[in-house]
Amino acid sequence: MERCVAERLRGALGPLGLEAHAFKVGWYNAVLQPAFHLPYPDDTLAFVVLSTPSMFDKALKPFVNKERLKIIRDPVDQCISHHLSRVKEKFPDQRVDVMFDYEMLPSRKPKFLAQTAAHVAGAAYYYQRKDVKLDPWGKKKIFGVCIHPKYGGWFAIRGLLLFPDIQVPFLEQPSPVDCVSTEEKRIELLELFNFHWQDGRYRDIIEVKERYSEEQKAYFATPPAERLRLLGLS
Repeated sequence: MERCVAERLRGALGPLGLEAHAFKVGWYNAVLQPAFHLPYPDDTLAFVVLSTPSMFDKALKPFVNKERLKIIRDPVDQCISHHLSRVKEKFPDQRVDVMFDYEMLPSRKPKFLAQTAAHVAGAAYYYQRKDVKLDPWGKKKIFGVCIHPKYGGWFAIRGLLLFPDIQVPFLEQPSPVDCVSTEEKRIELLELFNFHWQDGRYRDIIEVKERYSEEQKAYFATPPAERLRLLGLS
């Protein structure tokens, strides 16, 4: 069943520059505090959805051109929401719950922890402080970051698709590719991400197959309120 769902998702999302990676809710809940658990049985099938560098040209620009008069919030959020809602239509006999990376619970906690989901699904490796043996940061707060084996840091985690009626007790968990495998590189990655994230150097911590175009970099470097102008919408 999982394979059939995965193929249908790939067919729908691949041409948009989006990837879907399967996981079991139990894998995710097992590594988090109860406050962050997803409220589904452990064997429930879920997918984490990532956007790759090509999403900008394949999905965002066509969406903006088509929905020109209806863009009222963030074009990327609306584009992803539009396409994931359409994916639900491909499963008329299934309940499909969608969670987006920007959604919050009433407690102001995020609905899901995107980087943890990507890691347990084997989509991208979530490098954290605990992955460094000789920690050089003392009392500083150090945030972790996901690195994709193909795109490095040139990707984003956009949402979850959950299939509450599909239980996959025998799904095998893939390990994410540990592509930043030396202590020195991990320290460099976390330093760049925590203290120099604006310049984006952390994204190129590994040799990447594809990165954002100059146009896309400019778009994401622009404050959200001014992005509509870049896309010719204001």
